[in-house]
Amino acid sequence: MPLDRDPADRTYKVVGHRHNRPDGIDKVTGRAKFGADLAAPGLLHGRILRSPHAHARIKSIDTSKALALEGVKAIVTAADFPDHPQVLEDGELTNIRYNVMAREKALYDGHAVAAVAASNPRIAAKALKLIEVDYEVLPHVVDVELAMKDDAPILHDHIRTEGMEDAPDCPTNVAERIELGYGDVEAGFAEADVVIERQFRTGAAHQGYIEPHACLANISGDGSGDLWCCTQGQFMVRDVCAQLNGMDVSKLRVTPSEIGGGFGGKTTVFIEPVAVALSRKAGKPVKIVMNRGEVFRATGPTASSAIWVKMGCKRDGTITAAQAELKYQGGAFPGSPVSMGAMTAFACYQPKTLKAIGWDVVTNRPKQAAYRAPGAPMAAFAVESIVEELAHTIGMDPVDFRLKNAATSGSKSAYGPTYSDIGLVETLEAVKAHPNYAIKLGPNQGRGVASGFWFNFGGQTAVTLNLNIDGTVALSVGTPDIGGSRASMCAMAAEELGIPYHHVQTIIADTGSLGFNDVTDGSRVTFASGLATIEAARNAAKVLCERAAKIWGIPADAVTWENGCAVPAGPNAGEFPPMTIKELAKKAGETGGPIAGHFEVSADGAGPSFATHLVDAEVDRETGRITILRYLIVQDAGKAVSPAYVEGQMQGGAVQGIGWALNEEYIYNDKGVMENPGFLDYRVPVASDLPMIDTQIVEVPNPGHPYGVRGVGETSIVPPLGAVANAVAAAVGARPEELPMSPPRLLKLMKEQAQPLAAE
Repeated sequence: MPLDRDPADRTYKVVGHRHNRPDGIDKVTGRAKFGADLAAPGLLHGRILRSPHAHARIKSIDTSKALALEGVKAIVTAADFPDHPQVLEDGELTNIRYNVMAREKALYDGHAVAAVAASNPRIAAKALKLIEVDYEVLPHVVDVELAMKDDAPILHDHIRTEGMEDAPDCPTNVAERIELGYGDVEAGFAEADVVIERQFRTGAAHQGYIEPHACLANISGDGSGDLWCCTQGQFMVRDVCAQLNGMDVSKLRVTPSEIGGGFGGKTTVFIEPVAVALSRKAGKPVKIVMNRGEVFRATGPTASSAIWVKMGCKRDGTITAAQAELKYQGGAFPGSPVSMGAMTAFACYQPKTLKAIGWDVVTNRPKQAAYRAPGAPMAAFAVESIVEELAHTIGMDPVDFRLKNAATSGSKSAYGPTYSDIGLVETLEAVKAHPNYAIKLGPNQGRGVASGFWFNFGGQTAVTLNLNIDGTVALSVGTPDIGGSRASMCAMAAEELGIPYHHVQTIIADTGSLGFNDVTDGSRVTFASGLATIEAARNAAKVLCERAAKIWGIPADAVTWENGCAVPAGPNAGEFPPMTIKELAKKAGETGGPIAGHFEVSADGAGPSFATHLVDAEVDRETGRITILRYLIVQDAGKAVSPAYVEGQMQGGAVQGIGWALNEEYIYNDKGVMENPGFLDYRVPVASDLPMIDTQIVEVPNPGHPYGVRGVGETSIVPPLGAVANAVAAAVGARPEELPMSPPRLLKLMKEQAQPLAAE
């Protein structure tokens, strides 16, 4: 959908202004209904039995004692999820089925083995203890590089490495190899005056959403039913749950609750198919709510990684060659985000030659899930560390070095396509001009810069806009609101129709009320649902003009829509007074019936997003503690529909990135059991760990959207890992190569690299 006109030349009355959030009052007063708040008459409580072993063959499951317990109404195991052709033909759906309930083997600590529905939580918990599972404990592997070795324990007998000309003829943990690039990298390195290569590692980090997964299923005797759940995509949940349970998709209606955080972690299913199976078997509604330990042990964190990067440049700062090998573990099933890591690694730059190889590896860990820009933060950490080091080595300002090599509008991206209008250069220039860049640093303090990129997605989207009798608007969208998107939809509908912001009410529709919508992910909602909202509003305005023309007895094309009114144009201009939207709404029944606008689209043209972060950090050399002194984010939003929520997305991504860089990681013992499955031991940043985070929005309009919008939610988590690491490197004179930079790890690094880096 091309731009109607340059948004920079347009004066917006609603879009771009700061409005109250439609769901704000309900959330701060506790009225909002989240997944765990839902109830139904005759409700049963579901609990899931999980494997205590990282890798074990399930020899038998005896549920007889649990079934005999008074109050137990149903028990399900893998046998209750039979093979269906539509599932077996879909590799990812098959992986979800095996993840939802273990079959021949339990593949990680926390893997679901059986589930119980009982009349109260106490009985359900007691029933779990009565289920007898005979395990044969097997060797396990949780490290990505160890999993790639020839003698590693094998998780799946069927996996052969895809993407290789000579694929192995025996089982392997390496699910896929990918490669991309252009030019002769060896010739590029030969041309370079300076070449730097390093090996980096990152730990797995959880999204850390406050609300655990929760759902309530109610399946009736005729096989149809309802499911309420906290999710980023109710249509995805409907399709997966129906298929795994052998139901017709049309017989399951899914309603999304309010969501207490997702960040990509609620773009798949874990407990919902189990609740559906239990409810169908028991004939009563079943509610399942995870506890925090289950969230950590059994829902997807991001991948951990091992990344090797080599880059070379000339003395004038031109990058002549860039090469990377990325190894990502995606948990117990194929599907790590390594392909996106490889594509995003060098996406901010224009190296003369490029080669990136990625490996998707399975390990005895929970199935990974998206975490904002999946795969990109780890790759950016490695690449931005080398970029910063190259700049210091040749004596060039690190921002100037990036500006010299920055991707620009019209340049071919490192992953293939040609960029349209993009704002990376503008973010770099804004950082260099910011007062933070000139602040003098003290002892043991360092400054780091990093840039980041995300593709942004469009996808299948449907919207319905209905005009009420009083001239207000009810807008139905199918994309759950995880960051203030309802406010943005209200603003765009109001802008297009020429009515006040508070005259639009946006609701998140269930799967029976609207056409299919892809999940809320990939920073797609304000772009795709916004585009559909604008077009639905335009369709409604067209109908309004037709109704006015009918009342006036003039041709429909002789009426225009201006400032919330139908206005006669052309030869009829001035002949009739304008009719307001409220007046037309009152006459709808007399002029043809209800007035609505619809729009369905598979949106493309999302427009990539770039950001640059600037960090000042201080290191306590005695304890290894890192303090973030100042933090600046500059990001291109295309057009900030709701500036306050754009800033919130930017700040939230930075905070999560800081946690990933400094504290957060999954810790496993020698049995492959997670040792820190809770917020006491898995430490996320709190307010006292953080400075005030400054934001600056850049607006380079995206030509693929009527208002120039591009997504902002993913990119903000890409630069922090590299920016913080660069600040620490400058402070201590030693290059961090492993995240998180916990105090013991940093003390060890400073001891091993007592001499300052030659580059810094």
